Amino acid sequence: MVLLRRVIGDALRARRQGQHRTLREVSTAANVSLGYLSEIERGQKEASSELLSAICEALGARLSEVLGEVSGTLALAEGMDVLAPLEPPIKAPPLKTSPIKSAPGKAGEAPAVRQVTSDGTVSVSVRQDSPLKATLHATRKRGRDIVYAA
Repeated sequence: MVLLRRVIGDALRARRQGQHRTLREVSTAANVSLGYLSEIERGQKEASSELLSAICEALGARLSEVLGEVSGTLALAEGMDVLAPLEPPIKAPPLKTSPIKSAPGKAGEAPAVRQVTSDGTVSVSVRQDSPLKATLHATRKRGRDIVYAA
């Protein structure tokens, strides 16, 4: 399931990081606590419309721009039938050796990738971690620069 608060948080974080700004800088400018802004960016808290507007203003972005990006990401995800049950996920090839431990699952095995789609500016992939948990990964490109990554 794709959560709106996660996609909004990802869009806000991508904008902030694209500007090379810290959470502290944006939280001060938006008059919101650093911890709360962090929770919003991680998709753990729902931002009110007033708070979302203040964060966008602090980022120098229009609320409509951010919501447009979110809408495009959600539209791609819906087009992938993320919410509809499909056949079992396709397993990615096993990893060779890696110094970094992978997410919980079988040792040496990459998480299952369900689908990947792109419209040229936004790419969306879904990783099926378990029957009840899927992770949406979106990347938005403008020209050569990646300005949105979830």
